[in-house]
Amino acid sequence: MKSEGKVRAVLKWLNNYLTFFALVAFVTTCCMMLFVSTLSDTLKLTLTGENLSAAAKLTFFNVIILSLVFSVIDAIRRKVTVEKPAKRIAEAAEKIMQGDFSVRVQEQGSFATDDSFNQIIECFNKMAEELGSVETLRTDFIANVSHEMKTPLSVMQNYGTLLQSPDLTEEKRMEYAKGVTDGSRRMADMMTNILKLSRLENQKIYPKKEEFDLGEQLCECLLQYESVWEKANIEIDTDIAENISVKADAELLSLVWNNLFSNAFKFTPPCGSVRVSMSATEHHAVVKVADTGCGMTPEVGAHIFEKFYQGDTSRASQGNGLGLALVKKVVDIIQGEISVESAVSKGSTFTVRIRRG
Repeated sequence: MKSEGKVRAVLKWLNNYLTFFALVAFVTTCCMMLFVSTLSDTLKLTLTGENLSAAAKLTFFNVIILSLVFSVIDAIRRKVTVEKPAKRIAEAAEKIMQGDFSVRVQEQGSFATDDSFNQIIECFNKMAEELGSVETLRTDFIANVSHEMKTPLSVMQNYGTLLQSPDLTEEKRMEYAKGVTDGSRRMADMMTNILKLSRLENQKIYPKKEEFDLGEQLCECLLQYESVWEKANIEIDTDIAENISVKADAELLSLVWNNLFSNAFKFTPPCGSVRVSMSATEHHAVVKVADTGCGMTPEVGAHIFEKFYQGDTSRASQGNGLGLALVKKVVDIIQGEISVESAVSKGSTFTVRIRRG
């Protein structure tokens, strides 16, 4: 392989040399013919065959020397300005193919090359950075999914083992069966949310804009949790402005409200309260979902929209840390905004701003 590479390099250099030879020979011959013709006409000189032969030999020798000089200069130029940066990019690409996404290519100096290679290097470095981020997310995602699946599977396995006991009472049998059912439900919910997040992140779900009454949608989603707030004796306070329409994807927005309401009721203790309000500005509809739950610290609040993050581990069995990540992705897709204000032991308030047009 190395000998073949050397042969190719020699042939390439020979090809460049012949190209320069032909170019220099043509230019020099034309210039010499013009010079000799003008000189003989001006000075009234008679050129003999011997003179022309000597001049031709000297010119041919000069063409050979000039072609060689130009070939060497061009080879050096190509080595510094083309082959060297191209080799560095190729070596970095090979490292990326091997899984090393930390590799970066240093930009060339302005004297060594033009901006074309620096533009390629800049794009290459950005690509490597993005690939590194994607790989990190993929690794974390797999680790988190494995961990989240392990917990309900372990619970289901334990309850399944207990159910095999022949002297179980009816009460215990129902309790263990419910444990298996709850574990399978949690896994099914997690898989559903993972699928939704995957489709959103890979842009396989495109928002279908339609105009609809946002207040009606909020009320419909809230009523789905009526049995939840009645069982926990949670007070519901609503202040929803009427006749507020938005132009967005209704199905995607329902995911936002369902997850926010679910979290509000999950973290609100019995006899607490949940408040849902909606107001409108000239360009936005503003929805707030507030609860009197446990609240969270600023450190927790900074991470709640990350996948699989759960600030309150005591309630981890009630969710899988994907709901708010899904909410954030949907809000980003519809070009809205979401923020949270929270204080420990005082509750949290989520604010969602949606464009009306």
